[in-house]
Amino acid sequence: MADAYIIDAVRTPRGIGKAGKGSLSHFHPGRLLAKVLEQVQSRNDLNTEEIDDVVIGCSSQVGYQGACVGRMGVLDAGWSTKASAVTLDRFCGSGITSVNLAAANVMSGMDDLCVAGGVEMMSYTATLSNPTNNRTVDGGNLHLRDQHPQPHQGICADMIATLEGFSREDVDALAVESQKRAKHAIDNGHFDKSLFAVMNDDGTVALDREEFPRPGTTMETLAELKTVFDQFMGVPIDDTGETFDHLVKRKYPDLKINHVHHAGNSSGVVDGAAAIVLSSKAYADGMGWKPRARIKAIATVGGDPTLMLNEPVPAAKKVLARAGMTTDDIDLFEVNEAFSVVAAKFIRDLALDPEKVNVNGGAMALGHPIGATGSILIGTALDELERRDLNTALITMCTGGGMAPAIIIERV
Repeated sequence: MADAYIIDAVRTPRGIGKAGKGSLSHFHPGRLLAKVLEQVQSRNDLNTEEIDDVVIGCSSQVGYQGACVGRMGVLDAGWSTKASAVTLDRFCGSGITSVNLAAANVMSGMDDLCVAGGVEMMSYTATLSNPTNNRTVDGGNLHLRDQHPQPHQGICADMIATLEGFSREDVDALAVESQKRAKHAIDNGHFDKSLFAVMNDDGTVALDREEFPRPGTTMETLAELKTVFDQFMGVPIDDTGETFDHLVKRKYPDLKINHVHHAGNSSGVVDGAAAIVLSSKAYADGMGWKPRARIKAIATVGGDPTLMLNEPVPAAKKVLARAGMTTDDIDLFEVNEAFSVVAAKFIRDLALDPEKVNVNGGAMALGHPIGATGSILIGTALDELERRDLNTALITMCTGGGMAPAIIIERV
């Protein structure tokens, strides 16, 4: 099997995901994706005629984000029409899966040059109507619901916290630490290598910094916030009249949920896009590129769709086994902070040193542009490996439907 190498990683800052309020919210999703593709092309002098494929993650593929936004972004960026593209959806894990699939194409020997990444304009998708009045990931498939009831992800987070014994103080403390680390990273330029200023088409700056962080966050300010997902329990999920409470009780009839998650310890709603260049060794040598990292191993797992968010730990174990490694061999870990309990359980169950996990903060502080986040995390981990002169990083994240992709990268 051939090796797949990361040549470069580029991303936008994350803009607040509210229509008319976020600094990126006026962009068409395909245009924002084109901005990051333009940037990665110019930074690496890509010959876009030679790109074998572009693999883009996007979770809400409707409206402006529909019609294969990956291909539309490639065309909008002015790339050669020979550069094909595909858009995929693995919910929150789309941005890791896009890299994994592009890497697999190179490792198989079928491709020499691929670009992977993701885009999500949450300011746009929040404005879309729901004609079927369905609030679940099962899409209204009642036969599926009978087999696997799937509550709202925030309710899943509270269920896990209850079952695993994580308190409000536990999850709030991790959120405060995420904000603290993000502030330190921003103040000291830890994101500067991958991040670029997004320009409006008239030449003015749209956004050149992370827009979501709240660096003044403390345990005291978080304590003032009301929990959110207890308010969802009695809401009808579709025209059947069922509620999320009904879905929970189908699998956990005796569970009394201790609701601990709120806006401060859950991932932020933001807009963003990212791109990663992957190539074979032969192509990199031919271009005179110095690869930054090698893909050591990739993996994906599935698990309980009712609890939904528990699979990062099994995914980490699977990708470590494939690489012939243990957690002691990994210098840095990135696990998406979809909800605080996800990171807390990941650290506890794998007996990790917290100082090696999400060292520059995570989605609770910086936000989670769903289809792009995984690619952002891979770039963030690579930049930090280089900054600290370390060697290996493992990146993973939970997804809707009870899945998790994972990847291990190794500096070259």
